[in-house]
Amino acid sequence: MRVSRVTMPCRRPSHLAAALSYLAFGLATLAAAEPSAWLCGNTGTFAARSIYQQNLQNLASHLPSLVASAPTLFASAPTLFASATVGDVPDSVNGAAFCRRDAEASECRACVATAFLDAQQTCVYLKDVAVFQDLCVLRFSNEEFLGAPVNDGIDKSRASTSDRRVVDHTRDLGAAVAVLLNKTLQHAAASSSRFGTATQGFANLDAGVARMYSMAQCLPSMSTQDCHTCLMQLLGRMPDFYRGERDGRLLLWRCFLRFDDHKFFGGKPSISLPPAPPGETPQTQGERRGKHKRILLAIIIPTTVVTVVILVVGFLVIKTRRKTAEQVELQQQGPLHSQNILNTLWQTDNCSGLTLFNFSDLAAATGHFSDENRLGRGGFGAVYKSKLEGGAEIAVKRLSLHSSQGVEQFKNEVELIVKLQHTNLARLVGCCVHEVEKLLVYEYMPNGSLNSFIFDLQRGASLDWEKRLNIIEGIAQGLRYLHEHSRVRIIHRDLKASNILLDRDMNPKISDFGLARILPSNVSEANTNRVAGSYGYMAPEYFFEGTFSVKSDVFSFGVLLLEVISGKRNNGNDQYGGFSDLLEYAWQLWREGKIFELIDPTLGVCGQVMVSIERCVKVALLCVQDSATDRPTIADVTAMLVGRDGTTSLPDPRRPQQLSSRGITTRVLEIRCGSHGTRSCTTNGVSITSIQGR
Repeated sequence: MRVSRVTMPCRRPSHLAAALSYLAFGLATLAAAEPSAWLCGNTGTFAARSIYQQNLQNLASHLPSLVASAPTLFASAPTLFASATVGDVPDSVNGAAFCRRDAEASECRACVATAFLDAQQTCVYLKDVAVFQDLCVLRFSNEEFLGAPVNDGIDKSRASTSDRRVVDHTRDLGAAVAVLLNKTLQHAAASSSRFGTATQGFANLDAGVARMYSMAQCLPSMSTQDCHTCLMQLLGRMPDFYRGERDGRLLLWRCFLRFDDHKFFGGKPSISLPPAPPGETPQTQGERRGKHKRILLAIIIPTTVVTVVILVVGFLVIKTRRKTAEQVELQQQGPLHSQNILNTLWQTDNCSGLTLFNFSDLAAATGHFSDENRLGRGGFGAVYKSKLEGGAEIAVKRLSLHSSQGVEQFKNEVELIVKLQHTNLARLVGCCVHEVEKLLVYEYMPNGSLNSFIFDLQRGASLDWEKRLNIIEGIAQGLRYLHEHSRVRIIHRDLKASNILLDRDMNPKISDFGLARILPSNVSEANTNRVAGSYGYMAPEYFFEGTFSVKSDVFSFGVLLLEVISGKRNNGNDQYGGFSDLLEYAWQLWREGKIFELIDPTLGVCGQVMVSIERCVKVALLCVQDSATDRPTIADVTAMLVGRDGTTSLPDPRRPQQLSSRGITTRVLEIRCGSHGTRSCTTNGVSITSIQGR
C-alpha cells in the first residue's frame, strides 16, 4: 500500500516499505494545501477493456450523482453518501463515496467524479483504490469492504506528513491540537450527521498560534459507537507522525480528522471552545484538570461500581427467568437442540417434505465451504456445490455471518419459499440453523445461471432461438405464478439473468427470493424507503419513488427479454451507438425497422423465426415503458408470447425513459449494480442497498 502525492522528506523509509506490503487501507495524513492523496491496494489488477473495467466505468458514471442526490420527502438535505456494487463475481466492483457535509451538491458530484479519474490515473489498473480529495473520499475494490471492522487496516499502515508550516514548540501546539480534535470528534460521533467542526482561541500559546480550527466526519451510515471508535483510532495515532504541523489531515477511508490555523470549512463552527486562560498552556490546563479528576474519581468510582453490580445482578435474574421459561416451552415441543428453533416449521403443512440438515454434514459436504466448491456469491452470502450421502447434488446457500437477518425473519423466508411450488421456481430442499450459522439448501442446477450462457459467445451459441423462447416462456410462467396463482401475491423485486437457473434440460427456474415482498391480494402496490435491487432492471417508479408492484417485476422481465434476444448486457459500454442503454437502443431499432441489428449474431435467424423474434422485441418494449399503467400484466405477456406466428396484433410501445436523463431525487441508496451478487447487500428484512448497473 502506498500514500501518493505527499511531498515530504521520508524520515523512516523502512516504515514506507512495510506499508507497501499491506493490502488493507489505513491511515494517511497530509498538509491541508495538498489537494488529494490515494492508497493503492494489492488485491489484483484488471486488463484494459475487461469486464471489470466496464463495471468500474459504470460505477463511475452513476456514483457521483447518487452521492449528491437532491433533497427528498425522506430527507431535508442530501446525505452526500452512497455505496454501490456493479457486476458479477469475480468482476464485481464495490464502491462507496462520501463528501464533507459543508460541501455543495454540485461540488460533491464534481469531487467524486474527479476522484475516479485520479484513481485510474495514479493506481493504474489496480482493483483496490482509495482516494482522499479535499471535499470527498472515494473507495472502490473487488472485495467487500463496507462490512469490514471499523479498525480495518489501522495497524497495517504508516503515516506520513509534510514539513509545511512546522513550529518549534511542538509539545504545546500538539497538546492544543489533540484537545481540540478530541472535542470535535466527540461532537461528530454524537451528531446524527456524523459531522462536526470546532474552533478554539489561545491567549498565550508559545507556538504563536492564535486560533485553531478542526473538523471530524464519519460515514453517515456508521453508528455513534463505530464513528467514535474510528475517530479515536486516528487521534491515538497522532503521536506517531505529528512533528509540530499547524495543519494536517488524519485519514481512514471511512472517517477523517482535520485541523488548521486558518478557517477551511463553510458556515459557523459546530462548537466553539473557550480560549485557554493567559499564562496557561494546554499542558498546565491538563495538570489542573487532572487534580479535579482525581477528586471526582474518588467519589464517582465507588458509586459507579455499586450501581453496575446492582444492574448486572438484576439483568442476570431477568435473563435466568426468561431462559427458564423458554426451556419449559421448548421441552414441551421436544428435546432441546440447537435447531429446535425451527421445529415449529415442521409442525405445519407449510414445510412438509422439507429436510432439516445438520451443520456438520453440510460443512463436510462442501469441503468446509471451500472456494473450490463455491458456485457464486449473492447479496446474502455465498452458494456452494455439495453432494449428499446418497449422491444427490445440492446447492448450499450460506447466509453471511454479518447479516442482520434474525432467526424469526429466517423462518419467515423459509416458509415463504416452501409455499412456492412451481416447475419454474427453484425448489428449496431444506435448511439448517446452527448457532450463528443459517443455511438454505436448494436443488442443484448443473447448467448454472442464464447469464453464463447469453453473455458468453461460445456457450451462447448452444442456445438456438427455440431454446431461448422456451426459457422466456418458462420465466413468464414462473412470474405469473408468483403474481396470480401462489397462496400469496409475491413481488420478486430482483428478476435478472443471474437469478434464472437452468436445470439439465435447460428449463428455467427463478431463484433468490431474498428481496421478495408479499402483497395482500387486494393491494396493487406498496412503497419502501430503502430501494433494493439491481440498477438497470429497476422500474423507474421503483428506482425514483420506491413504489413497487407486479408492474415493476414486468419491467424487469422486459429488460431480461431484451438481453436474451440480443446477448447484450443492459449496462454494457460502447455497444449501443449514441444510446445510453439497451432499452433505448432496442426501441430505436424497432422504430427504424432494423430489429435484425439487435439480434444475437450467434442465432443466425431467418424466415418465421425472425417473425417470432420481432414479436418478442415488441413485447419487451411494452414491458419497459416508463409508466406502470402502460405496461401489460404478466398474464397479458404470456398471452402475447403464445402468438408466436405474429397473427395477433400488439399495440405500439412508447419510448422507454432513460434513467440517466431524469434528476435523481431518491433517498440515500447503497445500490446494487450488476447481474449477480451484490454486495452491498445487507440481509433480508433490511433492504439491500445497492444499485445494479446492468
